[in-house]
Amino acid sequence: MSVKLKPYKKDFDFSYAIGVFPTLEMLKYQGDKVISVILSSKAIQNEGVDKILEICKAQRIKIDVSDGLIDKLSEKGNCYAIGVFEKYENPINKTQDHLVLVGIKDMGNLGTICRSALGFGVDNLVVIKPATDIFNPKVIRASMGGIFQLKFNYFDSFEEYSAAFPRKFYTFMTDGQKELAEVKFESPLALVFGSEASGLDAKFHELGQSVVIEQNSNIDSFNLSVAVGIALYESRKQKRRR
Repeated sequence: MSVKLKPYKKDFDFSYAIGVFPTLEMLKYQGDKVISVILSSKAIQNEGVDKILEICKAQRIKIDVSDGLIDKLSEKGNCYAIGVFEKYENPINKTQDHLVLVGIKDMGNLGTICRSALGFGVDNLVVIKPATDIFNPKVIRASMGGIFQLKFNYFDSFEEYSAAFPRKFYTFMTDGQKELAEVKFESPLALVFGSEASGLDAKFHELGQSVVIEQNSNIDSFNLSVAVGIALYESRKQKRRR
C-alpha cells in the first residue's frame, strides 16, 4: 500500500502510531498492517528505537529517516518514531465480556479507557455512534498503542449491538438503581457507559441493571475514564474471587 503522508484525517485508509512505544506495540500486534516506519535523525538516542530497527529488519518493513515528516505528523516535541499502518477490522468476541461506550467524544478519554480495559482483562470494545475515531493518532497515543491489542466494533445504536450480542448489561448512571458495591457481575457481560457530557439516557434503566458508583457530594460525577476504571477493577476483583 502506497500512501501520501500528511496530517491525519478520519477518511484516510491509514493512520499513525506516534511515539516509540506506540510504534513498538503496532509492530508487535499488527505487524501485517504496517506500511512503514519514520524515524527522527535523533532517534539513535532512544533505546527503544533499537527494537524498532530489529523488528523492521526481520519483517522487511520500510524505514525512512525524516525530521521533516516527524515534525509534520507529530503533535508534540521529542518524537523519535512514527508508525504508519493500514486501518483494519478486529471484530469482538461473542463469548467474552465487553466494554461499551455510547457516544464517547473525547480522544484522550477513549485512549485512556482502551489501556485500562486491557489492564483489567477486557479486550472487547464496543463503540456506539456518533463517537470519536479509534484510529485517530491522539487516541492511539493516549492508549500507548493499547488499541493494537483490542477487538472492537462500531454500531449505529445500542439496540443494534444488544440484538447481536445478548448478555447481561450493566449500565452505569449517576441515578443507577444499585450501588456498585452491591452488584454481582455475571458473565458474559457488558459494562455500559455514556458520553462525557450527558451520560446514558433514562431508557438505559430498562435495558440492563443500572449501577451507580457511590461517591460523596463534593462532585457531581467522576470523569468518564475514571468511572470506567473503577468499574473494570470491581468486575475483575469479583472474577478473581471465584
